[in-house]
Order: sequence, then structure tokens, then C-alpha cells
Amino acid sequence: MKLYIKNMVCCRCETIVKAELDKLGIAYVKVKLGEVTIGKKITENQYTRLYTALQQWGLELIEYSKIDLIERLKCAITDLAQYSDEDLKTSFSDYISLTVKDNFISLNTLFAEIEGITIEKYIIKHKIEQVKELLVYDDLNLTEIALRMHYSNAAQLSSQFKSLTGLTPAHFRKLRHSGTIIRWSINTVI
Repeated sequence: MKLYIKNMVCCRCETIVKAELDKLGIAYVKVKLGEVTIGKKITENQYTRLYTALQQWGLELIEYSKIDLIERLKCAITDLAQYSDEDLKTSFSDYISLTVKDNFISLNTLFAEIEGITIEKYIIKHKIEQVKELLVYDDLNLTEIALRMHYSNAAQLSSQFKSLTGLTPAHFRKLRHSGTIIRWSINTVI
């Protein structure tokens, strides 16, 4: 079972979480930033005591229901990617609200609170990752990619791509075809 903890930012936080788990007799397998893997399910009393103990250190135990909602939201965003070849008949926000069965504004607030990024920016990052794959593995030109990914034109795609990766799509494609290794995470080129 995993527990998720907000505001863990350094090794000191990991040490604090381990100490609090030990004090409460909660056996853990692994503690890393933002996440604790425990061997068995904890009781409601242990959960409440851990929640209170972590708050004293400025850390917050995130309810499982919120994590579950975020995962369903990410799945809905991934499903949106399947519409890249066809027109989506509704807005992204309506699609997400209908799929996840919750108000988009509250979803966006929760998503930003837990993930540190808005849903819109997450979707943009997701789209740029797809554009990277199309640039590397397909023979589509930039205009065709822009059309497929629902950008208004190639210039808009190019601008967004460069703002997130630091490279133009053409430069990215050249680096990839020249044998330069490109990591698939935003802003990282080797």
C-alpha cells in the first residue's frame, strides 16, 4: 500500500517521515519524496495519528480518494490523446468533467494542489510529448502534426514546443536524426 505526502522536498523530510512512522509502529518498505510504501494497511487510528504528526512538520498526508481522483483525471487526459486524429465534439474541460464525474474547476484546483501544475499545462506537456514522438517516428511535416494535434497552425505548435523544450521542432528532429540522444522529458537534451 502507498501513502502520499505533500510538501516533502528534501532528504530531511524523508528522515522526519521515517521517524514518525517508527514512533507509530508503522512498518514501511520504502520512503521517497512524496510517497511511502508500507507493508500492510494501517488502521484508521494510525492514519489519524500519522496525519497529525506530519502536520506538525508542515507535511500533509493526502487522502487516498484525492489520489484516486487525480489518477482518474490523468487517465481521462490520456484518453483525450486518442482523439488526436479526429475532432473532439466537446471542450477538454467538459470531456474531463464528464469522464471523471466532477466539476472542472474543483478538479483543476485539486490537480494543481497535488501535482503543482494546472490541468491545462499538464495537457500541453502531454501533447508536446506526443509531438516529440511524431517528429521522431513519423514522416509527417510540422503542418500535418499541428493539424493532427489540434493546433491552429504550425507556428502555434512551434512556439509552444520551443517554450517547453527550448528547441524548435525542426532542431529537435535534426538532433534525433543526427544520432544525438534526446531524453523524453521536457527541457532535457543531452
